[in-house]
Amino acid sequence: MLKTVIGVFSNERVAREAVDDLRRAGFDKEISILAKDRGRGEGGGEGNEGGLAMGMGGDTGIAEGVTTGGVLGGLMGLAAGAGALVVPGLGPLVAAGPIAGLLSGAATGGIAGGLLDWGIPEAEGRRYEEDVKQGKILVSVRCSADRAAQAATILKNHGAENVRTHG
Repeated sequence: MLKTVIGVFSNERVAREAVDDLRRAGFDKEISILAKDRGRGEGGGEGNEGGLAMGMGGDTGIAEGVTTGGVLGGLMGLAAGAGALVVPGLGPLVAAGPIAGLLSGAATGGIAGGLLDWGIPEAEGRRYEEDVKQGKILVSVRCSADRAAQAATILKNHGAENVRTHG
């Protein structure tokens, strides 16, 4: 049975370090990232001020790099499994990994509606949605039950908020 481990980061650098450690631990295609596309916010700015820059290497991984600011708020270096979404009430988002497909099919239900498919209760999904709306970065790992504790430990070691295992 698959589990979903989710943590929320306020700091892009720390989120990137957590993702790097997850990859070193053997997680790769299981990792998802969801963040507000700050470059395309209400003003539609062109720069990368405060944008998310996630370099996640390799063509077998989530993305060669996900960056917001510029085109699509500067989204560049996308690889398979990464993309941009516009969710009503949240605006433009950047999603990489399995969560991108999950949310693209559930855009009308928002983040909380999409996360229901991963066994995440709606109330918790709404909290994650609010975190992303406030500019935080959601990092999740969809993995086997025997690896979930390892993923949770890595997220906690990097100071992720509200680390929870679902499913």
